[in-house]
Amino acid sequence: MLGFFLIIYMYRQFTPAELDKLVSDFKNADYLYIYISLFVAFTGYVSRAYRWRYTLEHLGYQSTLSTNFCAVCVGYLVNMTIPRSGEVARALVLKNYKDIPFDKAFGTIISERIVDLILLLCIVAGTVVLQFDVLKEYLTQNIPLEKLLFLAVIAGVFFIAAVLMFIYSKWSWMLKLKMKISGLVEGALSVFKMRKKWPFLLHSLYIWFSYVVMFYITIFALPETAGISFGVVAVSFVIGSLAITFSNGGFGVYPAVLAAILNLYGVPKATGTAFGWIVWSSQIGLIIFLGGISFLALPLLNRKK
Repeated sequence: MLGFFLIIYMYRQFTPAELDKLVSDFKNADYLYIYISLFVAFTGYVSRAYRWRYTLEHLGYQSTLSTNFCAVCVGYLVNMTIPRSGEVARALVLKNYKDIPFDKAFGTIISERIVDLILLLCIVAGTVVLQFDVLKEYLTQNIPLEKLLFLAVIAGVFFIAAVLMFIYSKWSWMLKLKMKISGLVEGALSVFKMRKKWPFLLHSLYIWFSYVVMFYITIFALPETAGISFGVVAVSFVIGSLAITFSNGGFGVYPAVLAAILNLYGVPKATGTAFGWIVWSSQIGLIIFLGGISFLALPLLNRKK
């Protein structure tokens, strides 16, 4: 819903000349760079599927690379409907097709997310060091600090209350929940105990490397973005990633955020918006294509012989 309002608001701000420029950028973009970026994204998906095998094997479960890859693609597709629901979908795929317990599979996904979060924080920290002044200007202009602090306090109170209830409650449903969570914890900790933790970490590094390279390649699709520095790319990548994480797949939000960031560096608003839509729609198109194919392929790949 937020995305629709943002789209309406953005396009009401454009002058007729800016709208013409927006359409022109779409028509004249060099889509060869977009296709190359999609291939890099595809290799990242494969790496994520291969990485998953390490945590599953550590827990004593086997799954084929093809099934893992399809589960990853289905997860990305489901995430577009309800944020973070893709992780549940991934675990359900392995439960249905490989009879791997849901809590164990979901726990391995949580362990992946922990590592991914650490790597994202490293990228954010590096970007903040490189582009501190610009980031500070953007954040202070777009995020009401008082409201953010108020929400953080409320969230903290609820979190502490939930933790205390979890620790001391004797309700039967809570005891069942604790048993389920113990399975999740076992899966989450598997990454730090498994024999092949270094290959796992190398795949993790490649996954995030592919994300950054994928985004970097797309800047050459338009003349106005082709000359921006890697520091600008890093800032745009980080803010764009956060926009996708905290919205429903970034619809409407991602192009608006990217246009605002690039405008700080002198890229015209219409061009920044066109660039954001080209990047977002190409990646979403890849997710829809691979997710749809995966839904169809999973029953065929796992037929009973």
